[in-house]
Amino acid sequence: MKNFTKTIEDFICAHCGAAVSGNGYTNHCPHCLWSRHVDNNPGDRASSCGAMMRPISATPDGDRFIIIQKCEKCGHIHRQRTAPNDDIDTIIELSTNNEFIFGK
Repeated sequence: MKNFTKTIEDFICAHCGAAVSGNGYTNHCPHCLWSRHVDNNPGDRASSCGAMMRPISATPDGDRFIIIQKCEKCGHIHRQRTAPNDDIDTIIELSTNNEFIFGK
């Protein structure tokens, strides 16, 4: 099974309305960090859920962060590395959120 499919797509964020230029690795809005539950494996667009993925936490990972997202419909948890153009203020705010750790 292939674990990653590079899919280059531009999109309008369904949460904040920002226009996002995809690079093949983009899976979330760099402004609000929300995404959609569209993949079973990264880039495959095979998920039938399609609901919004809310960013619930961010944890340091070397010189970047890992964003933890939770599907608003099915509860699926997804971890995604931040991109260089992600909003640092939103990442910092998420990094103080203990929801993921304590299951709130």
